[in-house]
Amino acid sequence: MSESDPPFDEPVVLPPEDVLDLHPFQPKDIPSVVEEYLEECQRSGFRHVRLIHGKGAGVQRAIIRSLLDKHPAVVSFEDAPAEAGSWGATIISLLVD
Repeated sequence: MSESDPPFDEPVVLPPEDVLDLHPFQPKDIPSVVEEYLEECQRSGFRHVRLIHGKGAGVQRAIIRSLLDKHPAVVSFEDAPAEAGSWGATIISLLVD
């Protein structure tokens, strides 16, 4: 196996958690990542999740909130409390099946 070969034959599937840090993702991928994450969390029965988008200029926050506004599983969302990221993270309440 060379260094350029992937270490696994199949994708590694991790169970969803109630928090997702979006910093590792490319900005163009954020909408699809958030959509898929919310769907998985809803299927897993999470009622509340937290997205960490960072503070910066607020661009990612605005994009994410626009998505949340339209998402059918989202009941409400708000800035996280200070100890959980303040306006650099968003707490989301989800409908549960």
